[in-house]
Amino acid sequence: MKHDQNNTHTSVKNNDTEDDVRTLERMGYKQELLRRMGGFSNFAISFSIICILAGGVTSFHLALCATGGASIGIGWPVGCLIALAVALTMGQVASAFPTAGGLYHWSSILGGKGWGWATAWFNLVGLATVLAAINVGFYEFAIAAISALDPSFLRPGDWVQHACVAAITLSQAFLNHRAPGLTIKLTDFSGWWILSVSVLLTITLMASVDSWEFSRLIQFENYSGLPAESTDNPTGPVWPQTANIAWLFCLGLMLPLYTITGFDASAHTAEETIGAARQVPRGIVRSVVVSGIFGWIMLCGAVLAIPDMKEAANLGPGAFFHSVTDDLPRWQSQCLFLAIGLAQYLCGLATVTSASRMVYAFARDGGLPASNWLKKIGANGTPGPAIFTLALFSLAFTWHTPVYSTITLVTTIFLYVSYLMPTVAGLVVHRHVNWGPWSLGFWYYPLSVVAILGCVLLVALGTAPPNEEAAYLLVGFVVLLLAAWFGGMRTRFRGPPKMTP
Repeated sequence: MKHDQNNTHTSVKNNDTEDDVRTLERMGYKQELLRRMGGFSNFAISFSIICILAGGVTSFHLALCATGGASIGIGWPVGCLIALAVALTMGQVASAFPTAGGLYHWSSILGGKGWGWATAWFNLVGLATVLAAINVGFYEFAIAAISALDPSFLRPGDWVQHACVAAITLSQAFLNHRAPGLTIKLTDFSGWWILSVSVLLTITLMASVDSWEFSRLIQFENYSGLPAESTDNPTGPVWPQTANIAWLFCLGLMLPLYTITGFDASAHTAEETIGAARQVPRGIVRSVVVSGIFGWIMLCGAVLAIPDMKEAANLGPGAFFHSVTDDLPRWQSQCLFLAIGLAQYLCGLATVTSASRMVYAFARDGGLPASNWLKKIGANGTPGPAIFTLALFSLAFTWHTPVYSTITLVTTIFLYVSYLMPTVAGLVVHRHVNWGPWSLGFWYYPLSVVAILGCVLLVALGTAPPNEEAAYLLVGFVVLLLAAWFGGMRTRFRGPPKMTP
């Protein structure tokens, strides 16, 4: 009986794979990447890149130093609901067009090759900078953890940061290229690891709380202007001094909106997923829902465990470590920091997988310089040139902009703009599209509007003072795109192949 069940499972799997290949051929592509990812693996890669133990921990101060506990208790769910609206609309489009190009391919089909070309560049820059943010954040986390455990520790120079981030990034690229099977297993493991460590961290912090002050989670405090600029803190406050609580609350949304990014990874690995038309949208949406719920519980635990809220806000980026080291024995803090650090490394590993598939897909259609080289697939079924080019581009960005907060802003803005573009195009031509098996029906319209408004809010937050540098980068990038497109790319770029019925 067991043997018959195994045969049935294998037969269903083979049928799904055959359907995937036929769908890909109908969109004008041949199967080159290896289909070896099931539904959980597709979910795990997005969940690993979101990684509440990465962005949720390293950007904790962005919310705390805005309106205190309310930015976590209320702000986190609000930000996650915006991300969920984006994920749901993205899922419907991914079901109709399950290709490695993901957002670029969707925008090209729904809005034309120029719209798709611009989407590709926003997504590529967002993916490269999110890898930079993850690995710089990993390094900053390690330094902050050591400093919290040993106050006499002296921060190394910038060259140490560059060397360490380069070693981290290149090791992730090497694993992706030379050990794709191991990479998938590590990504699957990462999904379970993030869940387990976040639950353990929450329980540990909750157990250390002497008195339960749940009112903290809905209490608005003005912590702008903290920490004050000093010789120990030359970068100054997290947010400038202001009396506008509503604006501060909106700035605190940068925590959930930065953390809940990267769920497009499920789409970028569509050509490696079995049953992609159904599994990819499920992976996108589930990764956002699970991250939102577990992240909220974990961060609420961190807020409740803080001995003194204003003292924590005065520590800025060290606020999270203050919550852990002041309430737990040293050995527990060390174990938790090591577990979180491993999750952050695996987060970067999954990001290399996702981003390199986007490079490969865009190059396949001639959208990048040296496209014929970048689209090459090695004997082990991985796009080696795309992997290492993406890694080097990410490192170049960290050398240009080593400040973590600036990298996270650029990452969030560019990724959400790329998420927004196919949603806008899909909303315009919704009635004329033959959608896939995973569809929102009527709800696509209102959810698209929520997603668009949420992305507009995000861009406004990410480019308003004190984030002028991100605004300059965004405007400069748009100018470069327009110059390149009207300077010749609109005639040279052919776009994706035409779909056949």
